[in-house]
Amino acid sequence: MNQYDPKNVTIIIGGEGGSVISGFADGAMVTVARDEDEWTLAIGTDGEGTRSKTNNKSGTIMISLMQSSPSNETLESYALADDVQGGGKPFDIQIKDVNGNKLHHAEQAWIQKRPDAEYGREATAREWTIRTDILTHGAQAAPTV
Repeated sequence: MNQYDPKNVTIIIGGEGGSVISGFADGAMVTVARDEDEWTLAIGTDGEGTRSKTNNKSGTIMISLMQSSPSNETLESYALADDVQGGGKPFDIQIKDVNGNKLHHAEQAWIQKRPDAEYGREATAREWTIRTDILTHGAQAAPTV
């Protein structure tokens, strides 16, 4: 029987000695996706198919934190650096699932969108959108931490 423990999924921002993200909202804590299919298929008039490699390796990472998570401040500091410096330095991000050794990595990532803020009777989730030009998965990923 296989087992899964969400506490064994780690997100590290900022490379070696970077910040470990914590304080996740209920539900999906992180979503990692390439922006385009890795292969496309074109079918000719005669029914013959050709598959074409997509060389776009850009991707989107969505992180869902509780409103009270201290990691909101960490991510906000990266977003603010981009605002103040007019294009701050991109950061390294690594997502590792120790349960199955799945790894996702980007050397050049940035905050694309800060979360919408909602205030009410109870704490709510904050959804951070992170983008990268090259998102690697599994054995291709080159962990830096």
